[in-house]
Amino acid sequence: MDNENKWEYDYSSLYHSSGNGNDTGYANVGSSGTNAANQYDANGGGNPPPVTPDYRPVPNPEEPPRKPRRGRAGRVLRSVLALVLAAAVGFAGGYVGSMVGNEHRLVIQASDRSEQISNALASSTSTGGDDLSTAQVAALVTPSVVPITTEEVIYSNWSWFGQRQVESGAGSGVIISDDGYILTCAHVVDGASNVTVTIDDVDYTATIIGSDTASDVAVLKIEAEGLTPAVVGDSNALAVGEEVVAVGNPLGNLSGTVTNGIVSALDRDVAIENNDGSILNLSLIQTNASISPGNSGGGLFNMAGELVGIVNAKSEASGAEGLGFAIPINTAIDIAQDLLENGYVSGRPYLGITYVAVTDESTAQQLGVSAYGIYIVDVAAGSGAANSGLEPGDRIISIDGAEIASRDDVTSIVDQHTAGDTISITVARNGQMLTVSATLGEQTPNN
Repeated sequence: MDNENKWEYDYSSLYHSSGNGNDTGYANVGSSGTNAANQYDANGGGNPPPVTPDYRPVPNPEEPPRKPRRGRAGRVLRSVLALVLAAAVGFAGGYVGSMVGNEHRLVIQASDRSEQISNALASSTSTGGDDLSTAQVAALVTPSVVPITTEEVIYSNWSWFGQRQVESGAGSGVIISDDGYILTCAHVVDGASNVTVTIDDVDYTATIIGSDTASDVAVLKIEAEGLTPAVVGDSNALAVGEEVVAVGNPLGNLSGTVTNGIVSALDRDVAIENNDGSILNLSLIQTNASISPGNSGGGLFNMAGELVGIVNAKSEASGAEGLGFAIPINTAIDIAQDLLENGYVSGRPYLGITYVAVTDESTAQQLGVSAYGIYIVDVAAGSGAANSGLEPGDRIISIDGAEIASRDDVTSIVDQHTAGDTISITVARNGQMLTVSATLGEQTPNN
């Protein structure tokens, strides 16, 4: 594989689709170690290929370290460093927890923190000033950040001791309500059959209220009262160079770890390549605060002790230091509210096609086609694609006048629209060009 798009993530797909944005044409390797079909649904439907986890287990001292990938830097970081999800020991999957609609509603409130701040000041030294010291911020916010452990049941036909085994994972979460709502990353809990949150040495079984792979945001709920929620800040007010503090559970067994740094960049557009080849584009906060596997889902706080980001990734590139990333809290809270109220993220476009990239002779022969390109293999009944007349076997030439050379191109263009928009699609069918107009629907858990 070339050096393009070497950001390693663990997202299963965009729009909850079966798609892969890999534009290299290389076969995907799933978690079973076998080649997965290069099948993609731009906006839903289809069965996603298995995802190879990029969570880092606690290493065996006898095993050689993994050699990180290399790349180059730029504002649009499409290929620079090996970026790994900062969730320790783990697994991957497409599990989305119970989506309970309007049963769950969360109101974010700015609490009166005078007593908390007084306690923080009393427990640390300070030279004064408008901002708190790192020690004061740590004392203030660590009660709001919790360790998360997960279990996934794996069934395998080749297991020597049987078909059932359990894999463990770990990450972090941030309490956002005193009655037990917790914000974390989707990749921390996706695939989990059991999720446990530990607070003051007490283990709570957590319910996944909602998980959105496309934004890497998830909401958990535990049955507890009187918790200490983080005070939500405004990530839009951050400035490059501003000091920040990260709190999380590195390596899955060092909960409450505090690291500090600055905001290195804002609105950093990162194109992330998952192990299965899918591409996800996120706009993230970049920080040089130390981030390790297990920090995912933890908090990034400003020096007023306000939550400004949810830590979700770090760089593992050779020669690169201090490159961590966090989801802006304004984005994360908006997603969380949607998950709580609707069970999914509303307004996302749904075209209704499943497609495959034909980039080699073997795949072309298998599908019985003579030209390389992006081919539609399924059209969902009642979707905008079906209503426009698109058919399986059509080769996508362009969308809205932009040439389609990879599966990622389809995703990128559709992602620029919202439900209800109409797009123009040109396809090749039986040696002729055909242009149709398709109205995008809304992506829901049912499509």
